[in-house]
Amino acid sequence: MTASSEPADPDEAPTQQGSATAPPGSRRGTHPSPAAVLAATGVCSVVLGGLVAAVTGPLELAHGSWLAAYLVLVGGVTQCAMGQARFRRPEVMRARGGWVQIGCWNLGSAVVIGATLAGQPVAVDLGSALLVIAVAIAFRAMRPGAGTAARPATGGMSPLTDLAYRTLLLVLALSIPVGMALSHVRHS
Repeated sequence: MTASSEPADPDEAPTQQGSATAPPGSRRGTHPSPAAVLAATGVCSVVLGGLVAAVTGPLELAHGSWLAAYLVLVGGVTQCAMGQARFRRPEVMRARGGWVQIGCWNLGSAVVIGATLAGQPVAVDLGSALLVIAVAIAFRAMRPGAGTAARPATGGMSPLTDLAYRTLLLVLALSIPVGMALSHVRHS
């Protein structure tokens, strides 16, 4: 295997070549990593949320402030944090799980947004189920002992960053059912 070839197993943990600390030229010709896609999608969601916030008042959008907050916090900040966790722990973050996490998080968010705007709480529940799957994937990747024997489970994360990320995941896990309940109360 040469330095520029891909691993034989697509689910194999990335090598130093694919890490965030690799020299810029070593990633030439490779596909974006799940970490990069999570981070980029998160940044785009923050920008979109800001645009929604800017037009909410002038356009008198009924759910505009909720939508802006959702896009910034759930779509943006959370995905950026998930992406950073994957950048900082490439030795234990499986690419396949990352793509499933991205798909579940973004599809789930789109369904939650659409269902909320349409007043369909059962559809909010379906989108929320996808969000739960994405959070479960993130928790699984962060579990103690997920690192190699030579490296601790936190990998390139400081203990404080690891604690902050785990706390974010816990808050998400608790807030998803709260959002589901609020959706049903609002539309009953």
